[in-house]
Amino acid sequence: MKRVSYILLFLLLPFMALAETQADITIEATENAAVTKSDADDAYEMKHYDKAISIYEALIKEEGATKQLYYNLGNAYFKQGELAQAILAYERALRLQPSLQDAKHNLQFAQSRIIDNIQDTQSFFLSNWLQAIRNALSQRTWIILSISLFILALVGFFLFAFSQIIWLRKTAFYTSLVALIISMAACANAGSLHQRDTLRAEAIITQGIVNAKSSPDRSGTDLFTIHEGTKVEIKEVIGEWCCVHVGNNIGWMPLAHLERI
Repeated sequence: MKRVSYILLFLLLPFMALAETQADITIEATENAAVTKSDADDAYEMKHYDKAISIYEALIKEEGATKQLYYNLGNAYFKQGELAQAILAYERALRLQPSLQDAKHNLQFAQSRIIDNIQDTQSFFLSNWLQAIRNALSQRTWIILSISLFILALVGFFLFAFSQIIWLRKTAFYTSLVALIISMAACANAGSLHQRDTLRAEAIITQGIVNAKSSPDRSGTDLFTIHEGTKVEIKEVIGEWCCVHVGNNIGWMPLAHLERI
């Protein structure tokens, strides 16, 4: 009888081990699934910034990017003293919602802490003004505004064409003309933002100190030096090198020294 019991026990051992392994996997999956934004917020409040950063980044990777996750991630990086990553996170939050005032304020404050304060003195005032208007709204908002104003323009032209009332025809004509012009401008802004987000030409320097070269090679002449947190525009990429524009300067640096917004 004992021999039979031993045999049965021997046969059941693999199944018992498998069941225990599956239970461990289930418990681990449950623990991982239980990690939420509130856990990251709690870690931040307890000043466990490294833990908060890891949770926020995991949530962005698993659940998708949101303005609040990037904003909170930027705050955690800033508290950790990692200015470049904080600026990058704030920039990404503002890409999702340009009107997020807290992110704007924190971004400006973080940028005031970096070493470089490079100004583009060759940039035309009107160009900067138009770019500021473009960046004031998201691509989706510009599209909605463009479509709405185009519909208003169509209604205005319809009233102008078929109305018998003189003052209504005049009002409808000028209203539709203004609406059409603004609609075209909004459509252009939406297209410009789409191109910006598709090309992702803007980037943040993540290396402490970077010497820009005259050519895409380490033997090139040092042209200028920039520090982490500085925002640059990528003009060209050759292999592991990229040509960047910052202020009035243009030079080459390794792609590994920056991260696209």
